[in-house]
Amino acid sequence: MNEIRKDNLYKTNVLDYLEMTVQKYPERTAVDDGQLAFTWKELESAARTIGSALSRRVPPRSPVPVLMEKSSLTLAVMLGIVYAGGFYVPVNPVNPPERIKKILRVLNTEIIIAEKTVADSLLKDVPDIKQITAEQLLSEETDRERLAVIRENSMESDILYGLFTSGSTGNPKAVAVSHDAVIRFISHFTDIFGITEDDRLGNQAPFDFDVSVKDIYSSIMTGAQLVLIPKKLFSTPPGLLDYLCEKQVTNLTWAVSALTLVSSLKGLDYRIPDQVKRILFSGEAMPPKQLRLWQQALPHTRFVNLYGPTEITCNCTYFPVEREYSDKEKIPIGRAFPGRRVFLLDDEQREILAPGSQGEICVAGESLAAGYYRDPEQTAKRFPVYLAEGTAGERICRTGDLGYYDEEGNLIFAGRKDFQIKHMGHRIELEEVEAAMNAADGVEKSCCVFDREHNRLAGFYLGTVSASELRKSMKEKLPVYMVPAKIIQTPVMPLNKNGKTDRAYFMVQLQERRNLK
Repeated sequence: MNEIRKDNLYKTNVLDYLEMTVQKYPERTAVDDGQLAFTWKELESAARTIGSALSRRVPPRSPVPVLMEKSSLTLAVMLGIVYAGGFYVPVNPVNPPERIKKILRVLNTEIIIAEKTVADSLLKDVPDIKQITAEQLLSEETDRERLAVIRENSMESDILYGLFTSGSTGNPKAVAVSHDAVIRFISHFTDIFGITEDDRLGNQAPFDFDVSVKDIYSSIMTGAQLVLIPKKLFSTPPGLLDYLCEKQVTNLTWAVSALTLVSSLKGLDYRIPDQVKRILFSGEAMPPKQLRLWQQALPHTRFVNLYGPTEITCNCTYFPVEREYSDKEKIPIGRAFPGRRVFLLDDEQREILAPGSQGEICVAGESLAAGYYRDPEQTAKRFPVYLAEGTAGERICRTGDLGYYDEEGNLIFAGRKDFQIKHMGHRIELEEVEAAMNAADGVEKSCCVFDREHNRLAGFYLGTVSASELRKSMKEKLPVYMVPAKIIQTPVMPLNKNGKTDRAYFMVQLQERRNLK
């Protein structure tokens, strides 16, 4: 194997990196959730004990769902599952019971680790799955010999975690990601952005969202402290900013929605977390207006736009933002991480090279997911073999996203293929309509949906401007067929489980408004 990190040879299991970090920094804080903190030595010890107990109950390479709120203990449970040779599947307790049941059916597992209060309320109708708590597992003896045998029989291609995404069939799909995929990506990630043992990583994302993977494994592979930010703080920006300052957080790898929540609610007028050295954002297109607020508050901080779906292990491109962008500009998603090839395909499966020509973003090379767990049909669709001219073919991931190159060769995100609609004879990107709404004075955030029943666009926005003034502003920027027929002010801009704007919520709002008439 080639060397990936400068200070050690490539290792094939994330636990090798955990143990290396424990040897270097045994008494330094590994993870802190505001209530419970573990040193690296304590985290490893708890994980080994949990792993020993689990190994007596489940065979290696088995999925183990974790139905727990994000916490330091939850991280120990996830690593314990890895010690047992299995792979963890975080399941957020806020999921509706019906979705949780669908997830458990996909996994076809016999055991679930859950907090007792959560399990009693959500799993009472699933009697065939054995429920166990972290506390029960921690009460058993550690068996190092048993764990050593499991490790000896492990492979770099073993699955490390499964994360569920929505499925077009109505059933959730579990993206299965290997140890090798994570190790390779995080090695590049920490090297490029200079993350070290002196950093404190402020974790915003829930553990069932792949943004958290970057926080968790950047911490494990460098010795940086993982600071878990309580979810409740994101509803009170002053409390959130106080927490970041109190914990001396130096790195924010956050969803766009979390950053814009702080800036749009004037949190940066209250307090500036000036110890933050870098802010890495992803998940949605960042409104330039909101990014400028962060740039002006933190002029010496490094800002980076990240792009990539769960299926390619976190991110495949990055773009360092080195200037302020106007409201009319799009912030590029940049160029590929090392070990990746990111390219565009047109509808005839030909590669696009010319600037400005739009196509589907595809990815090849390192760190593609193994596929969807127990779903070979969907795996084959999303991860086909692409036969480029003159090649024997390579496995790729079709992201379902659209993009194009600018004149400098940077990739520009142009929306989802499934957010591209045909309206009044024109192809329209819903994200382009939203960008025009977001650029208007007095708009903090927006969401555009297509009302297929009445064949018209509807735009919802959070802000102070009147709907009539917003319509006037949009008519100055967009052709008439792209201006929503309905422009509606909303008091909330809810997010879905992945931290993105919840379009389904606004479709329901639209239906309810029709029913009232």
